[in-house]
Amino acid sequence: MRRTPLALTLLLLASTACSSTTTHGESGTSPHPTPATSPSTSHAAPSPAPARAAIPALLDPRDVYAAGRPGRLTAETRLARPLVYVPNSEDGTVTVIDQATHKVVRVVRTGRLPQHVTPSYDLKTLYVDNDLGNSLTAIDPRTGRFGRTIPVDDPYNLYFTADGKYAVAVAEARRRLDFYDAKTFRLVHRLHVPCRGVDHMDFTADGTHALVSCEFAAKMIVVDMTRQQLVKEIGLMPDSMPQDVKLSPDGRTFYVADMRHGGIYLLDAARMSVIRFLPTGSGAHGLYPSRDAKTLYITNRTGHSVSLLSFATRSLVGRWEIPGGTPDMGGLDASGRVLWLSGRYSAEVYALDTRTGRVIARIPVGRGPHGLCVWPQPGRYSLGHTGILR
Repeated sequence: MRRTPLALTLLLLASTACSSTTTHGESGTSPHPTPATSPSTSHAAPSPAPARAAIPALLDPRDVYAAGRPGRLTAETRLARPLVYVPNSEDGTVTVIDQATHKVVRVVRTGRLPQHVTPSYDLKTLYVDNDLGNSLTAIDPRTGRFGRTIPVDDPYNLYFTADGKYAVAVAEARRRLDFYDAKTFRLVHRLHVPCRGVDHMDFTADGTHALVSCEFAAKMIVVDMTRQQLVKEIGLMPDSMPQDVKLSPDGRTFYVADMRHGGIYLLDAARMSVIRFLPTGSGAHGLYPSRDAKTLYITNRTGHSVSLLSFATRSLVGRWEIPGGTPDMGGLDASGRVLWLSGRYSAEVYALDTRTGRVIARIPVGRGPHGLCVWPQPGRYSLGHTGILR
């Protein structure tokens, strides 16, 4: 396992961190340093009633992940090269890995502090979220080539409204959700939120609302994504550090990883209230549903493991060990047979066989690998992050 001096320092701070403590994003102790000067906001006044487009109906009302079964690639995603894009936050680069050979294809410099790689709503473009670079770098998934740079203020994370009309940049340091036109990236509305460390979210089954984590405030917020308005705040246990968020297949339960307490919260998706807390492992962080929508994979970053939860019983059913690893964020390949995860403080990427939990590859990458994107993935459209598809 390759590890730099900086990575060793960060590993000691892992129980209080999601991204580098010297940069911005999930430091776990205090608000982040302010990014470079943001553009003028004079043109960003909220519209009284944002224009709405139709939200696609679920393929199966009993399963929000029905479109994500193996083989259900769109005509567009069938043309994509099977690659893994790994943003190395500390290096300002993206490492590109061939899924079949596990070999590094290239390393590309993008912008300062790339945090996640996000598929666009229409699945035609991947975006590198350059947080301190105040930009997105576009990638053509058909070729794997990196293209234009798009100015966006403080894009720690990136999502899309379920109707595809707006791109939503999570401006973590600014405590905002910024709504852009999804095609032109013209700023439309800035929603200031009472949420220190706003970073991850997932959507209700009907796509109208989002549950959003507030890493440094020990709470969640609920946002009406059609009206672009704050709806509710939900308190968690003291000192909680909520991270990734995922909806259950039946749409009734949200799961929220808590890095501080080493487990996941279960929240009622209708009432938007906490049901209970379930310990999983130290540094619980990333959440990924299996392709058959039966299992939730939970990465325990400082627990060097992945926990498995049954959606049917809402209980843990297994655990995969990654000796010396620091599993963070990632995703499944199109078949669902390989789970790819970044080793946040280990400067490596892991490929795990989902049938056995065996680590089939450990691939050296740059410093601080974070929200990697595995592409292509099955599904009709993307809600953002590293691949929330419906």
